[in-house]
Amino acid sequence: MYDIVIIGAGVIGCAVAARVAEYTSNFAVIDRAQDISAGASKANSGIVHAGYDAEPGSEKARLNVKGAKMYPALCEKLGVPYGNPGALVLAFSEEERKSVERLEQQSKLNDVPGCRVIERDEALRMEPRLNPEVLCALYVPASGLVSPYELTFAFADSAAENGADFILNTNVEKLSHNGEYWVVSTNKGTYEAKAVINCSGIGGGVLHNMISDRKVQITARRGQYYLLDHMQVPEFNMTIFQVPTPMGKGVLVSPTTHGNILLGPTAEDIDDGFDTMTTRDGLSDIMIKARKTWPGCSLRNVITTFSGVRAHEKGGDFVIGAVEGAPEGAFEAIGIESPGLSAAPAIGEELGDWVAYYLNLPKRGDYRAPTPLPKPFNRMSMSEREAAYMENPEYGKIVCRCEQVTEAEIRFSIRRPVGAKSVDGVKHRTRAGMGRCQGGFCSTRVMQILQEELHQDLLDITKMGGDSRILTGKLKQEDQQDD
Repeated sequence: MYDIVIIGAGVIGCAVAARVAEYTSNFAVIDRAQDISAGASKANSGIVHAGYDAEPGSEKARLNVKGAKMYPALCEKLGVPYGNPGALVLAFSEEERKSVERLEQQSKLNDVPGCRVIERDEALRMEPRLNPEVLCALYVPASGLVSPYELTFAFADSAAENGADFILNTNVEKLSHNGEYWVVSTNKGTYEAKAVINCSGIGGGVLHNMISDRKVQITARRGQYYLLDHMQVPEFNMTIFQVPTPMGKGVLVSPTTHGNILLGPTAEDIDDGFDTMTTRDGLSDIMIKARKTWPGCSLRNVITTFSGVRAHEKGGDFVIGAVEGAPEGAFEAIGIESPGLSAAPAIGEELGDWVAYYLNLPKRGDYRAPTPLPKPFNRMSMSEREAAYMENPEYGKIVCRCEQVTEAEIRFSIRRPVGAKSVDGVKHRTRAGMGRCQGGFCSTRVMQILQEELHQDLLDITKMGGDSRILTGKLKQEDQQDD
């Protein structure tokens, strides 16, 4: 019997878990994927939105602004990459000027500091590679950047260090209440809990509707992206938006915390919420719209494309708190689309406290504060690298040349409280395989290290869990079969 079961190990579920870990409780996090941060949390723009475009008075607006203000201190505490480059929202016509002026007024209603409309010349001084046809722009100095998957991993590690169980590769198939407690039925057995928290992203509506007589409607909205190499100096310092539409914030041109440039996303409503393919039409649409912002945009530096699926609730706002129309002890954070990443620290704090209050959980006396992630080798000074090598000689073995990732960092990523179990798990924790060659050089060595650390057969090492095995057999075995 758990006190709490959290369903979903994305950034919201892990933020809630990190908060619940501050209380004395026995709790678990369950996710269908082999790793945490396997859904929308690893496939988004990584922007900490300031909150200027959320509807005033909505939960999106309140939690966006609150969460964004928490990021600098939070990321410093966790050792997670964070930046505050600011943003521009571009207008190319008088009609669009009216839109950015409305957004400026809305920023004041939402208590977003520093937003102001600037004219063409000032915008071009800030970002010289902008389309010179820009008429004006909303300058948003509070806009930030974060590494979303690294943030999720840090939340999870903090929760695990304080006793949370992470039950992965386990699909929740049914939620029910037997009159005394909640029963969470999965493909690998059942779990019992005094309270459940539904943070299951694209599947959140299905679980909600199982237990509530007040139904919700979740639409799967896919966003495709281009990622550009960081081998050259980024063309833009700030995140560049166009005027938002009813489908979202539109195609952006944005730096990342690791120095790449990101183009996208699209906004496509799809039937299969787990369909993360990229399409010719979607990628072509991105390039057409990105060139309106950046006429010099080229495909020459593209190193990969990807997509993520966000959960849009019909009402247009976050659905957070006790589940209406359900037995007591059911809580949720569903319909968490943009600015969900920006709001995640605030959602985690408030929802974690809410459930702890419901269960009358005391604060822990033995709580372990988060252990900050170590500084990446590729961001160390020469003296820091020398000190790291003297402490651990595996810092002297470069495994990923593109991103300058060492063997020491890869082994640490596997040994973390919620560590990597696959090649992609290592990639998202260390960036090994995220560079220009996309793992062409380093993936075999990463597989060997996984084999050594996990004590698995090399044939059982996967790209991203499940049936995604990379090797199919050994050459000697194949030769014997041929004979």
